Amino acid sequence: MIIISKYLVPKGYTGMTIFPFIFLKNKRLKSSVTLINHEKIHLRQQLELLVVPFYIWYFIEFVIGYIKHKNWFLAYKNISFEREAFYNDANLDYLKSRPFWQFLKYLSKHDI
Repeated sequence: MIIISKYLVPKGYTGMTIFPFIFLKNKRLKSSVTLINHEKIHLRQQLELLVVPFYIWYFIEFVIGYIKHKNWFLAYKNISFEREAFYNDANLDYLKSRPFWQFLKYLSKHDI
């Protein structure tokens, strides 16, 4: 389910997924197939980790990245869940063949 809310999506972001919802900053973003696919990848990740553990893991990776880089954007971009979603968001068939817990593959990638 997609919800439009310029107030719920943090400044500097266009979308955010909190299972089972996709929040977008404005109505026009609904037509961005790559953004919607990116957020759907996050929905799958959240389901695989039974939702709450996803957010704990996400937060821990962010904190580690922030300590390492001392930069909010780099910490965010280097979270394994984000790496997977950004790397595959243009592939609209990705979720049809995505292996279970595929985000683990992106833990070992070098920093962006």
